[in-house]
Amino acid sequence: MKAYLKRYIRNFDFPLFFVYLALCLFGLVMIYSASMVWAVNRYGYDADHFYKRQLINLAIALPALAVGAFIPFKHYKRKGFMALMLFVTFGLLITVHFIGFGDEAGARSWINLGPINLQPSEVAKIAFILYFSGFFAKKLQQNAINDLNNSVFPPVILLAFAVLSIMMETDIGATMILLVTSVSVMAASGMKPKTFFKFSGLAVAAAFLFVLVAVVSGKQLLTEGRLSRLTTFMDPFEDPLGSGFQIINGYLAIGAGGLKGLGLGQSVQKMGYLPEPQTDFIMAIISEELGILGVLIVVGGLGFIVMRAITIALKTKNPQARMIAAGIGSLIGFQTFVNLGGMTGLMPLTGVPLPFISYGGTSLILLSFCIGILLNVSMFVKNETKS
Repeated sequence: MKAYLKRYIRNFDFPLFFVYLALCLFGLVMIYSASMVWAVNRYGYDADHFYKRQLINLAIALPALAVGAFIPFKHYKRKGFMALMLFVTFGLLITVHFIGFGDEAGARSWINLGPINLQPSEVAKIAFILYFSGFFAKKLQQNAINDLNNSVFPPVILLAFAVLSIMMETDIGATMILLVTSVSVMAASGMKPKTFFKFSGLAVAAAFLFVLVAVVSGKQLLTEGRLSRLTTFMDPFEDPLGSGFQIINGYLAIGAGGLKGLGLGQSVQKMGYLPEPQTDFIMAIISEELGILGVLIVVGGLGFIVMRAITIALKTKNPQARMIAAGIGSLIGFQTFVNLGGMTGLMPLTGVPLPFISYGGTSLILLSFCIGILLNVSMFVKNETKS
């Protein structure tokens, strides 16, 4: 046991862990700063309400990271684990349609479990990274990775069902992220380019077909309010007091911050002008209070984690480890891109949280579990290169 702990500590990826922890703690500070006025004026809560809730979320997230770091990643390709993981994921995705909550303009995408709001789409992102990596690793061992019927169709069908379910929640952001991360895992699997493009085409075609069936059957995927959130980014000033209100006030926050910012706690836009500033628009408050330098610190930290994941994927000889690292890196990287793209008006506003920074329990806990898995893979790679 003592020898195992020494080897564990020796191979532990401390830079990755400390950057993750620094981002989480920085996020706590900014959640308190961004939400204090909104919590009191909008909800009648204490000024530190969202800060305390996120602190509890972080207290749950750290054990989740520990679980991911200590369980050997090779266990994730066991048939029993993959079956249980898919059963839980699809069970949650189906359940949200019956007892899900949300808002009229946004997505009906979370389940109220008392003190915790669970988002099944967040579970699906991680589940498909682990499922795809385990499934394709087994097919590589069997030299069947390029077999269209046995290696491509099963995951395509499951992915299409998950995409349909999330689309019916009208969670466009989660849908895009799920597709990108799944394709990223597949790209790292080692299959031939011809098979890869067939898989990608089948995945997109199947998802489109399922959505088409849903529309024909009378399921309204996009109400007028939801559609406006997707189209407002092209010209938010067309409806400055309606659908463009949040983006415009985000612009004002970014512009006011300049290089050094107005100072921590000195934001004007959080005084009721920018709705829910502690969630997907928290980077606007960071920019206003800490300037471009604050933005660069956050983007630099997230960029470090993504590059670390890519480096791990390139170093390892283990196919499953490579796919897991590539999937987690693409998940964090693309989710950051979607969040910042929506805030700056480069793409539709979808409500995707900024990893480790935005307020939200499900995202923080599950992404922390992902970092734990990445730490486990990193330790394996270090041990692999030494032997």
